[in-house]
Amino acid sequence: MTWIEIYRQRVTTAEEAVKEIRSGDRVWVHPGCNTPLKLIDAMVARAPELENVEVDHIMTLGNAPYADPGMEKHFRHRALFVGSNVRDAVNEGRADFVPIHLHEIPGLITSGRLIVDVALIHISQPDEHGFCSFGVGVDATKAAAEHARTVIALVNQQMPRALGDSFIHVSKLTHVVEVDEPVIELPMVSRVSDVARAIGERIASLIPDGATLQMGIGEIPDAVLLFLKDKKHLGVHTEMFSDGLVELFEMGVVTNERKTLHRGKIVTSFVIGTRKAFDFVDNNPFMEFHPNEYVNDPFIIAQNDGMVAINSALAVDLTGQVCADSIGTKIYSGFGGQLDFIRGAARSKGGVPVIALPSTAKGGSISRIVDTLLPGSGVVTTRADVHYVVTEYGIADLYGRSLRERARQLINIAHPDFREQLESAAAKRRLL
Repeated sequence: MTWIEIYRQRVTTAEEAVKEIRSGDRVWVHPGCNTPLKLIDAMVARAPELENVEVDHIMTLGNAPYADPGMEKHFRHRALFVGSNVRDAVNEGRADFVPIHLHEIPGLITSGRLIVDVALIHISQPDEHGFCSFGVGVDATKAAAEHARTVIALVNQQMPRALGDSFIHVSKLTHVVEVDEPVIELPMVSRVSDVARAIGERIASLIPDGATLQMGIGEIPDAVLLFLKDKKHLGVHTEMFSDGLVELFEMGVVTNERKTLHRGKIVTSFVIGTRKAFDFVDNNPFMEFHPNEYVNDPFIIAQNDGMVAINSALAVDLTGQVCADSIGTKIYSGFGGQLDFIRGAARSKGGVPVIALPSTAKGGSISRIVDTLLPGSGVVTTRADVHYVVTEYGIADLYGRSLRERARQLINIAHPDFREQLESAAAKRRLL
């Protein structure tokens, strides 16, 4: 049979396709803007027929009804990164959190440590050779689809055809559910605050012409982009690509001409953004998508000279320990790719590893530069890994510094309302 005949034979409805899911199965869900909501809804509709189905994924968008109260007998979520839609379930003990670096997640699957029975994926239409693109998210889903017993694909006419190591042949799909609907979008912040602008301007001062960038989504990365418009020949090697980077390309700021790895190409693993970014990605030879085991590998990252890694934190203590995944004992997010890129940038020739955060939280009532982290807080970036910490009040350069020197620099970039308190705490610990 031709691939077209194979494909047509496998087209079905979402309701029929998810009948392949059995009690006790482990189901992988395509994360981010690829979240296959139609397949999730069909799976959850079968809840009365299912028991002990484990649902695994990185951060998804939209609702996560399998993690709702009352679903415990039918589904249990295993979070490899905790998004807002499953945060309560994790902290209430109805779901599980796995602390892991993003570059290691595909290896969990390929090694058999995390066996995937069913993969729910969201991909593009097949091309003339029968290959579908993973669209705006290769991440760890390529590994899941290659090792699953059953692959159920939402094939969407509106999913971009992203290039790179980002394809699956229709012969690998067990069932196909065809749709023609918008891909989930997550827009940039509508207004960048004065605090974020100040942080963004300070970070931009650390970025030389010809640097290669990694940055996430949110107010601070958006603010950084505002101050890069006069830079020249920037490159991009980032786990996540978003709308702001499209603007820098269109302005001629991002050219990738000075990259030492994949010269001339933007390298990424997934897109979190809007149709603007999706349209830019579609069939664009300037873009290369690769799985997380490649994009996030610190040894690959380090091959980019001048690698600038910009990552956020919830709190930093006076010795430089960075908490980014939890608030005390409450899990907030996960490791993601923070340490992947911090270590990769540190190993890069001329690299700049940055941790950025506002100096306060909760309307200025709490300092995020703290004497000690809250009991139970997780350390994502260790004090031996941290280099630059940036707030709206300045830049602390901690690498190779003693605890005494670190404490002084971090107090200097804390909010003025908390500096006296931090100095007193540091003195009691003999740090000052």
